[in-house]
Amino acid sequence: MRNQTFTLAYAVTLMLGMAGGAVAQDDGGQQPSARRQSQHIHTPQSIDQELAHLTKDLELTPEQQQQVRPLLQEHHDKIQALMDTNPKASRQELGTQIHAISDETHREIHALLTDHQKELEKAMRQREHNGRENRRSAPPAATSPEASSSAA
Repeated sequence: MRNQTFTLAYAVTLMLGMAGGAVAQDDGGQQPSARRQSQHIHTPQSIDQELAHLTKDLELTPEQQQQVRPLLQEHHDKIQALMDTNPKASRQELGTQIHAISDETHREIHALLTDHQKELEKAMRQREHNGRENRRSAPPAATSPEASSSAA
C-alpha cells in the first residue's frame, strides 16, 4: 500500500513539476531555488492539467473531480508555503518534505477511488514506472539536444 501511495504521489508531483527539469538547466548548471522553480510549475493551469490527466486515466466522475481539485490545490498551496519559507533551498533539498505532502494528497485521492479506478491507477503507475525506466536508460544527448550544444 505504501508503494502504491508513493507512486501516485510521484505521478502528481511529476505532473505538477513537469517544467522543473527545463528550469534547472536555465542557470548554466546552477540549481535554481525551489521558489523560482515553483513560479514556472505550480499554476492554476497545471492543477487543471493534472485534474484532466487523472480524470482521463482514472475515469473520475464529475463528483470525484469536484473532490479531487481542492486536494490538488491544497497540495500546491502546501508546497508553495514550504518553498516560501525556504526561498533559497532547491527542490532537491526540500524533497523529503515535498514527498510527505504528496503522500498525504495521494492517500486522500486514493480513498476516493472505486475498486475499478484503483485498478486503473495501478495500470497508470505501471506506465509511469516504465516511462521512468526508459528515461533513465536514454543517453543524456538523446534527451536534451540543447544540453550537448551548450556544453561545447
